[in-house]
Amino acid sequence: MDYAEADILILGSGGAGLFAAHHAYDHDPDLKIVVAAKGLVGKSGCTRMVQGGYNVVLHPDDSIEKHFKDTIKGGGAINDQEMAWTLVNDCPKRILELETKMGVFFDRNEDGTIHQKPFAGQSFDRTVHRGDLTGIEIISRLRDQLFAKPGVITWDEVRAVELIVDESAGCVAGCLLLNSRTGRFIVMKCKAVIVGTGGAATMYKIATPSLEKSGDGMAMCYRAGTEFQDMEMMQFHPTGLLAENSRLNGGVLEEGLRGAGGYLKNALGERFMETYDPERMERSTRDRVSRAAYMEIMAGRGTELGGVYIDVSHLGKENVRKMFPGMVERCRDVGRDLSVEPVEISPAAHFHMGGVRVSVNCESNIPGLFVAGEDAGGIHGANRLGGNGVADSTVFGARAGDAAAKYVREGRNSGTISDAQVQLLIDEALSPFLRESGENPFYIRNELKDLMWKKVGLVRNKSDLTLAEEKLAELDSRINAVAVKGTTAYNLTWQEYLNVKNLVSIAKMVTTSALLREESRGSHYREDYPESNDDGWLKNIIATKGADGQPKYWQEAVKQTRIKVTELPGYQITASTNSK
Repeated sequence: MDYAEADILILGSGGAGLFAAHHAYDHDPDLKIVVAAKGLVGKSGCTRMVQGGYNVVLHPDDSIEKHFKDTIKGGGAINDQEMAWTLVNDCPKRILELETKMGVFFDRNEDGTIHQKPFAGQSFDRTVHRGDLTGIEIISRLRDQLFAKPGVITWDEVRAVELIVDESAGCVAGCLLLNSRTGRFIVMKCKAVIVGTGGAATMYKIATPSLEKSGDGMAMCYRAGTEFQDMEMMQFHPTGLLAENSRLNGGVLEEGLRGAGGYLKNALGERFMETYDPERMERSTRDRVSRAAYMEIMAGRGTELGGVYIDVSHLGKENVRKMFPGMVERCRDVGRDLSVEPVEISPAAHFHMGGVRVSVNCESNIPGLFVAGEDAGGIHGANRLGGNGVADSTVFGARAGDAAAKYVREGRNSGTISDAQVQLLIDEALSPFLRESGENPFYIRNELKDLMWKKVGLVRNKSDLTLAEEKLAELDSRINAVAVKGTTAYNLTWQEYLNVKNLVSIAKMVTTSALLREESRGSHYREDYPESNDDGWLKNIIATKGADGQPKYWQEAVKQTRIKVTELPGYQITASTNSK
């Protein structure tokens, strides 16, 4: 193994990780900061894949209060209101920083103001963007600006394996990492860790995230002893591209297609949203549109590939190609022309609203451990609005960087790393190499994806969830029987073992939390409890690792610190369950 030392270790190089690095450095340029990415820094992660844009209040006719109410209403009112209020208030500051300090170019109106387009679930058109490939613009600029900050070191293809917590001091002491290229472990001693590795939506058969995302940060935080909230809340994006037998399957077609007036149709050519949300139609929130599409497919009105259609051809070929060049190119890769014909799509697992419970400054319940971006829960409640995701990453990535730098400078960390503890962690990670024969992790991954899609997907019930709990326990046991051959360097089978181990641990929390919530709210729909129940379930479900190593759960009433549910205009927490 190798040894390294830093003041702050940042895990992940998406919007949260890179913003954290910038802010930590700006707070104190003398700090040694390491950014470790499972893929390539600035070339991997999901912020780079963001197409639609960034929600922010800029127009004089818009307001922070409107954005806040939209966020709470979209989240089924179980959001952490202080987190949501912080998000909408900080967004204008981060947009200003992106433009003036990072050099990001957003599309402009003819009068020079930033162009804002419509996104679903919003009372005002507040989504700023760079064409339909906003994420590439943001991440590229954030990455480029790091070259001017010598105190920030970036590591490519170095994945985190386990957080190291000093139990006696009660704080984080470092992290065990793995250089995937060499197969060598790295023991990193540091004063603070910022986790921003992204969620675990890849536990589902059809999913939108980048392939390297496997819930690593969440799983490590769980094993370290953090608290989680609302893990049942998994968002499904309504418009995942269907590309049979292709890695492009599930790739997002951005929400702006619907915002611009695109139609969703079933195989009969009917605009089915008339049945499910006649007022907002295709501009309804993601949870409702996804569930409506799923119900159409399950009712036998799906397409040949088992999806529905999105059709923007009526907007005009040249307009579509001008407004959505990235989406036209993506569809062209699978032999379809978005500008002149309907394209087959399906709901696809997209974003985890649940995550580690943190403060507005991204502090977990473990001193020295900060969590930002999709790894953190609370901000979005039961459903995230499109355009609030990259906003979340930049706002709370910045806050995590500031808070971690302050924490280090105040000298509050006195954790030490135990050699015996490190050796136990390494032995556990290497255990598959000791078996001559055993399970194949790729097969386990496929079974997990199929199980979660069928039993813990868009429409849930007690019978399916109970069965899923039993099957996940079996998969968890089988992971411990995985056998791996070869060396540790670039060993894809070993990497998959580490991936699926993390995914199953998160899937267990998703499933049991979904079983506990006996109502429907936001992205969580129980066909055996199809109504929302504010009297009994205006609550968050909290989970943490118990003494037996398994999750333990409890419920806490939502703290309505900023606004009461009854004060939300047009508040309606579930989609209609009507079908033809």
